[in-house]
Amino acid sequence: MTQNDVILAQIGCGYWGPNLLRNFSSLRGCLVKYVVDSSPERRTFVETNFPRTKAVESVSEVMQDPEVNGIVVATPAGTHFELAKQSLLSGKHVFVEKPLATRVSEVDELDCLAKERELVVMAGHTFLYNAAVRYVKRLVDSGELGEIRYIYSQRLNLGRIRSDIDALWNFAPHDISIIQYWLGDPSPVAVHRLGMDFIQTGVDDVVFLSIVYPNKVIANIHVSWLDPQKVRKMIVVGSRKMVVYDDVAEDKIAIYDKGIDKKAILGQNMDFDNPRPELFSYRSGDILMPQVQFTEPLKQEAEAFVTSMRTGGKPITGIPHARNVVDILEQAKALKPE
Repeated sequence: MTQNDVILAQIGCGYWGPNLLRNFSSLRGCLVKYVVDSSPERRTFVETNFPRTKAVESVSEVMQDPEVNGIVVATPAGTHFELAKQSLLSGKHVFVEKPLATRVSEVDELDCLAKERELVVMAGHTFLYNAAVRYVKRLVDSGELGEIRYIYSQRLNLGRIRSDIDALWNFAPHDISIIQYWLGDPSPVAVHRLGMDFIQTGVDDVVFLSIVYPNKVIANIHVSWLDPQKVRKMIVVGSRKMVVYDDVAEDKIAIYDKGIDKKAILGQNMDFDNPRPELFSYRSGDILMPQVQFTEPLKQEAEAFVTSMRTGGKPITGIPHARNVVDILEQAKALKPE
């Protein structure tokens, strides 16, 4: 075995855990020494498919191992804060699947612990490492789309209903994270929520979330696990151009040179006795579908965490970004009727 400068332990290897384990295990100079899981079947899976990794049942065993310098948390959302806190108190960097926590106060506590111990905390907002999402970010930042007017997203599917969290907390962290990233992580002016529970009492199956940002920018997020189609689509409407990001389409990005502009009218607002209606010009130009070079986002995310551990750098999905996502989710949760 070659010398590894990063030694990790992963907690949880259920639905998403195997993907994380595969990517962290493939990184050069990185060893996933342990996987912790309470299920004997999952521990057998790990030791069968990842012979360099020891599957154990006890979290304390990996926290007490001085060789382990980083923890990957891939457990239900309600456990994220306590496991992340325990990791930091054990002197270990920590990567936590989205969301980082369920309350802003918890995120702030993790932030204080990480700063005191000079440790990295990173949340698993994978889409910020997606080449198509980053392409749209460049379009927004360059001004090619003009002033951003509104963004709307749909993350829909039929199935994989959960009981520990509702559709909002399951799906919307992705879209909130992407929108915050595109807009430069602003603080919202207002958050509005409308949801309904049809299958399980108190667990919303469909949610419409609206976010109002400064400078008259609005965003609407529609999430559901009761929809007949699998949809992963986001649309950004700018004053000059519009862009569609469709994660399930072959062509991920489509840029539309379309818009509506006011026409300048000579003498406008000069003749108060004869007001004239405003005139508009409609633009309908080309549709561009750029080729986006794709690399697995999860691999890029794993590399970012390991690099931050080595260098002390700040990942783009570190605490400041993760805090904003949790803040919006917490505001939305407060609006849910009892």
